[in-house]
Amino acid sequence: MIRFFNEDSPYKLPQKQATRQWLKQQAEAEGFRVGDLNYIFCSDEHVLQVNRDYLQHDYYTDIITFDQSEEEDVIEGDIFISVDRVTDNAQQLGIEPATEMRRVLAHGLLHLCGYGDKLPEEERAMRAKEDEWLAKLAL
Repeated sequence: MIRFFNEDSPYKLPQKQATRQWLKQQAEAEGFRVGDLNYIFCSDEHVLQVNRDYLQHDYYTDIITFDQSEEEDVIEGDIFISVDRVTDNAQQLGIEPATEMRRVLAHGLLHLCGYGDKLPEEERAMRAKEDEWLAKLAL
């Protein structure tokens, strides 16, 4: 089950049920079943603290994904999203914040599907997959 929570942000994800269905369908297309998957919308400061506490990184980021999966084909985890970063990134890219939020939602789930983004070729593959997923979104 995909759940959406707010930690210290009043963000309201539009069309929650359609977004859940889209994410679930995309995970299934990658060969995974979605178990317990939590998206937590929060501030820059909250994500920074999570980054410091759990990853020993001292920088802002738009998303942090924690894989809690115990079965190879079942996705479970917690995905922290900085609404502040997503909004700023959308502004810098000249796109709607809702579009960037959907990209970030997909990005976290793609990490749980095994996609990386540390190397240039991994990042290209991740971006291509995000674009593919976004093209299938019918909201």
